[in-house]
Amino acid sequence: KEEMLDTRFSQLGHRVFPVEDIHHGRRYLATIVKEDRNARTTIKTRKNRDKMIVAPTNIPEKKSLKDLSGNDPRMAFNVRCARRIVDKNISILITGDTGCGKEVFALAVHEASSRASKPFVALNCAAIPESLIESELFGYKSGAFTGARREGMQGCVLKSSGGTLFLDEIGDMPLNLQTRLLRVLESKEVLPLGSQTPVKVDLHIISASNRDLKKMMSEGTFRDDLYYRLNGMTLTLPPLKERRDLKDIILCVLATENDSDQPASIEQKAFAKLTEYSWPGNIRELRNVLRTALALSDEGVVRLSDLPREIAFGDGFDSDMGQADESSVMDAQSAELEPIHRSPLENAEREALLQEIERNHWKMTVTAEKLKMSRSTLYRKLKKYGIPITPG
Repeated sequence: KEEMLDTRFSQLGHRVFPVEDIHHGRRYLATIVKEDRNARTTIKTRKNRDKMIVAPTNIPEKKSLKDLSGNDPRMAFNVRCARRIVDKNISILITGDTGCGKEVFALAVHEASSRASKPFVALNCAAIPESLIESELFGYKSGAFTGARREGMQGCVLKSSGGTLFLDEIGDMPLNLQTRLLRVLESKEVLPLGSQTPVKVDLHIISASNRDLKKMMSEGTFRDDLYYRLNGMTLTLPPLKERRDLKDIILCVLATENDSDQPASIEQKAFAKLTEYSWPGNIRELRNVLRTALALSDEGVVRLSDLPREIAFGDGFDSDMGQADESSVMDAQSAELEPIHRSPLENAEREALLQEIERNHWKMTVTAEKLKMSRSTLYRKLKKYGIPITPG
C-alpha cells in the first residue's frame, strides 16, 4: 500500500494540497488537473442540436476590405469608395461611434494598397498625455530634454514613412500640435525635437474621430486648414446596432474569440438576446461580452446564463425582476447556485483551487498558467464550484 501511495503521489506533480473533509474528518491529498475532454462523452439529442447555432471556422486574423463589406449597404459603400482611392494619395477621415472598428477598417485600407509592405503605425491621440504626444508623433534627438533616451526616439511620422500613419481620435490632438502636423503635411518633412535638420517623409494619413469635427472648427478647437487636409474623403462607419449583417458579425466574433480546438456554438435564445441588444460599445463591447461568455460556458456552448444580465434580461433590467422571461432564466441560474452535496474529492479540489487563486492574488490568467490549464477550463471550474472571479 505504501508503494502504491508513493507512486500515485509522485504522479501528482509538485502542486499537491493537504485537505480535510470537515464532515467526516478524513484527510486527503488533492491536486488540480486539466479537464480531459476526450474521456468525457456528451449525448445530445437532435432537438438540442437544432437549438444551437455553430460559429464559422477559418476566420482570417486580418480583415480585408472584402471581409468588412459584409451584407450591410453602408459598409459596402465605404469599401467601394476606399478601393477607388486606395492608391490615389488621398487622405481618409473615418468617423463613427467608439468601438465600431475604425482602426480595423484603416488597416484593411492599408493592406489593400501598394503600401502594404511598409509599416502601418497607429497613434491614439486621446490615450497619450499632452506632454508626451509631441515626442511620440515627431520623435526626438538624444538629449532633447530631461529624461530623453540616450539614443533618441523615432516618432510615429518617421516610422510610418512609406506606409500609413493612422491617427485615431484626431479631435483630441492639442491645437499647437495640429499646427505642427499641418506643417509636416504641407512640407513633407518632419523636424524631431532637438534637431536642426528636417527629414523627408513619404506620408499617407488615415485619421479617425468619434467627435463632430465641424462643430469643433466653429468653436475654434480644431483647425479648419488641418481638417480640409485630412478630409480628402470621409467614410462613416455605422454603429453595430444598425448593421444589417449583425447576426453574421456576432458569429464571426464568437469564432475569433474561441480559444478551443472545437467550434464554438451559441444557444438560440442567447443569440436572439445578442441581436436585440443596443450595443452602445459596438464591436469592442461585443468582443468583451463573447470572450467572457465563452470562458464561462460549458463545452464552448454559450447559453443565456453566460451573458451579462443587462443583455439576458433586456435594457429594462432591475432588481425586482418582474418579467416572466427574466424569472425563467433566473430559475435556471438559481439551480446552479443552490447548495450542492459534493464528494470529498470535489471539496478537496475546490479548496485547492481557492488556495491557488489566493496565492496568485485573484489573477485568473496567472492561475491558469500555474495550473497548466486554459482560462476556459479554469472558468468552468469556478462556475462548477461557485467560486467568484473577484474576492469578496
